[in-house]
Amino acid sequence: MLKNIPLYIGLRYTRARRRNQFISFISAFSLIGMALGVMSLIVVLSVMNGFDREMKQRILSVVPHGFIDQQPYLEDWNATSLRIAEHPEVIASAPYLSRFAMVTYERGVESIQLQGILPEAEGKVSIVDQHMLVGSLERLQPGEFGIIMGSLLARSLGLAPGDKVTLTLPDISITMAGVYPRTKRFTLVGVFEVGAEVDQTLAMIHLDDARRLFRASGPQGLHVKVNDIYRAGPVMSELANQLGGDFSVKDWSQTQGSLFQAVKMEKIVIATLLSIIIAVAAFNIVSSLVLMVADKRSDIAVLRTLGLTSRQVMAIFVVQGSAVGFIGTLIGAVLGCVLALTLNSVIASIQAITGVQIFDPNVFFISYLPSVLLVDDVLRICLTALVLSVLATLYPAWRAAQIEPAEALRYE
Repeated sequence: MLKNIPLYIGLRYTRARRRNQFISFISAFSLIGMALGVMSLIVVLSVMNGFDREMKQRILSVVPHGFIDQQPYLEDWNATSLRIAEHPEVIASAPYLSRFAMVTYERGVESIQLQGILPEAEGKVSIVDQHMLVGSLERLQPGEFGIIMGSLLARSLGLAPGDKVTLTLPDISITMAGVYPRTKRFTLVGVFEVGAEVDQTLAMIHLDDARRLFRASGPQGLHVKVNDIYRAGPVMSELANQLGGDFSVKDWSQTQGSLFQAVKMEKIVIATLLSIIIAVAAFNIVSSLVLMVADKRSDIAVLRTLGLTSRQVMAIFVVQGSAVGFIGTLIGAVLGCVLALTLNSVIASIQAITGVQIFDPNVFFISYLPSVLLVDDVLRICLTALVLSVLATLYPAWRAAQIEPAEALRYE
């Protein structure tokens, strides 16, 4: 029975009415702060997880999973494509030729990534052909110098299908009249929109036109698509061993990895900053317990004279402070999970009531707040909140254990 006394008294102190209403206010403020901190962390990390998932799905559906290059160009891309197709995890491959260029029209100049592709092969490794607003990849015919570009790029230049643009390469042509940058006129035959950054940076032309424009003897390499984008690294390593040292082999994590690392770092920084809310709630627990100890000095003295040890007195206030942290964490976790799972409905309701579209699809790549609730995140947040709550009780509980009964009862 004596072992349960600290638990019983600690829980009773938690729900008992205070002689000092200020202590009750601080305790309630601590609980609310803990709940808000836990809820905010769960919702924000769920949104960050959603953005990470959307970026991977959208960017990696356009960006090839792997690249196989050879210098100065890929001599026999058909033979290489057949060799890598023997790997059980390779879905398809397509030749490409890529350079940076400047595209010029009436509204101005934009820097782009210009890719030469074979339309019939590129459709097997990219989803661009499934997201064409105007035209199709098949509109790219050799010798006709057609170009397909992203919707944001076409919009910023004020282009419409059939308009002619000028491509300028970072190379020079030496003629009798002097030295000039290499330029070529192309006709816009298609516009795509996949909802990612490539809508503003990518343009495609036929591989044969690219070879003539770049003065290349062949494609520089192959785009590779695999079954699982998260297995791209091991698969490309196996292909590198299979092909030998004459080829340069990369996967998407080497070309796009810095972007996803930046998102991961941003998630860590935001989680750290929002954890300050939980830390503030923990400091409030310290304040409320210090005041509680001062308010209960006579009670502590009586308990000590009845036989409670210093450790048991300390356990009473650890239980009381931990209970506040546990209840706040539980409320915050429940509210955070519910809000994270219904976030899109909440945003839609706010937009319907206010009549304001929060995420304009003409401005943002994503017109809603993606939310992915991970159990691991919830457990880590709750565990952190509970640990901080327990640590916050140690100093006030120690102060309570140091109270001498005779000194406390002298003036009672």
